[in-house]
Amino acid sequence: MAAKVQRASREELAARVRMAMDLERQTMELYCKFESAFAEPEEVRSFWFDMAQPESRHFGALALVAGLLQGRSGRTLRVARHLDTARLNHLRRCLRRAHREADQGVTLSRAFALALEIESSEIEDVVLDLIHELRGDTERERAVHLLLHDLGDLAYMVEKYADDPELLARADALLERQVARLKKDVELASRPANKQKIQRRAAR
Repeated sequence: MAAKVQRASREELAARVRMAMDLERQTMELYCKFESAFAEPEEVRSFWFDMAQPESRHFGALALVAGLLQGRSGRTLRVARHLDTARLNHLRRCLRRAHREADQGVTLSRAFALALEIESSEIEDVVLDLIHELRGDTERERAVHLLLHDLGDLAYMVEKYADDPELLARADALLERQVARLKKDVELASRPANKQKIQRRAAR
């Protein structure tokens, strides 16, 4: 009985990871739609292209998680359990609405607002934690810095191209939240016990 429960739990977890993969793919495709819809000026087109790229990397990270869960029956990835159904369904609803609006045609300001809503999803945080669990502190720090760069660009584009102070305030708040998270991670990594873990990973 316990084995059946464990297998069901593992299969449910794998299903949630596959669902998260699909959501990352949908996010990438949404940004590609915006890249095509806003081809001018070049700065805006390039921004949407750059927003799509990290989603492809996140898709790859989740594909690796799915492969690891499938490849070894006893493997567990603690962080993956934070991919709960409520979070996934919330992002799925956001993406459905965003794709529907994108297909009908949206203003640039609305596209920024949709991107901000998606980037505010906690799924991004879970993916970053999965990268940390799979690849270690250095790879996660790199992923966080890329995220901060994208969020900084989003805030800049909102300020430059959207006359919407409230939207800009939301973009700045999201950026500040992630900066605070990065600082917390750096503080944790600087503790002696965690330094030893990092050194052991580097020696592998």
